[in-house]
Amino acid sequence: MNKRTTIYLDHNATTPLCPEAREAMLPFIDGLYGNPSSYHHVGRQARSAVEAARRTIAEIFGCSPAEAVFTAGGTEANNLALRGAAAALKDRGRHIITSAIEHHSVLKTAEALGRDGFDITFLPVDAQGVVAPQAAADAIRPDTILISVMHANNETGAVQPVEVIGGAARQRGIAFHTDAVQAFGKIPQGAVFEYADMVTVTAHKAYGPRGAGALLVRRGTPLVPLMTGGHHEQGLRPGTENVAAIGGFAAAAEQAVAKLASESARIAALRDRFEALLLQAISNIAINSRGAPRVPNTSNVCFAGIESESVLLHLDLLGICASAGSACTTGEPEPSHVLRALGLSSVQAQGAVRFSLGRATTVEQIDTVAAALAGIVKKLREVSSL
Repeated sequence: MNKRTTIYLDHNATTPLCPEAREAMLPFIDGLYGNPSSYHHVGRQARSAVEAARRTIAEIFGCSPAEAVFTAGGTEANNLALRGAAAALKDRGRHIITSAIEHHSVLKTAEALGRDGFDITFLPVDAQGVVAPQAAADAIRPDTILISVMHANNETGAVQPVEVIGGAARQRGIAFHTDAVQAFGKIPQGAVFEYADMVTVTAHKAYGPRGAGALLVRRGTPLVPLMTGGHHEQGLRPGTENVAAIGGFAAAAEQAVAKLASESARIAALRDRFEALLLQAISNIAINSRGAPRVPNTSNVCFAGIESESVLLHLDLLGICASAGSACTTGEPEPSHVLRALGLSSVQAQGAVRFSLGRATTVEQIDTVAAALAGIVKKLREVSSL
């Protein structure tokens, strides 16, 4: 195995497992194997762990335990929110509002619902990548049944005014969902049901395990399950719960909340240092959504005259991990739909690299990456045909 030093700046794709999550998972990997739905004492041990984790998640988000539905991750939770609400509310109307910058698990699901007879409005964003609350309000129609706007964008880090949009939806009696996957652990969530009816979160973006997430569903929100087959998770998500991953999720979530204030400030300072170094050392670059409220760890940079794939390959040779955008769209030939929504051309969007910092990121690493980028960009521009 290659033992080169790795500088990992792709935390928006996934995060390493924190020690607390690992410790919470180990008993259910090594010995406590019961099915949470079994009545015997082995099953009751597993059920007790799942319900303890549910209480932890509920306390963090200011909801009741019965309002936390465990899923296999953010993509499933987003699908359950959109498809489940659409199915439950279709007799009231068939108009759904979302934004042009959503994660593909929302965007593609909305498009699929459009093919199934629903009318979808995709809200534009401004040049900083932010949805205007007035645009959302203006899009509401008598037959609008659901609005879904993410809390923080996974590519640019731009924070959306979900409290305002969700508040307006509630005044009109419209269900509101927000994908908070990239916001949780980076900015305060507060009592989410003050403005939302459904909230998506996942473990692996906050130093928990892959394979666990949740849809928080405010009591009374109409929702039809995606699957049939069991009574699990209040009847909304049939299937035996992943006890180890759910326990790890809760432990990681506790740590995310405990570290939020100190880590957010530290990481924001590192991001600002990184961007200042790049702007000083490299000409013809742009930092997307820099003028918007952003989560503290995300910097999306356009390098004019070169393609992001070449930059990423050169960084990887040096042991530096970054991304061209969402990990869920890797391999797609089209430029980022998020950056195109900001008004960037296809060529500009193809030169964008996302750097997402985390708990292990240091000043020395930031300085190393900035210096490496200056050399890489210079070299690539000398041979570029763009």
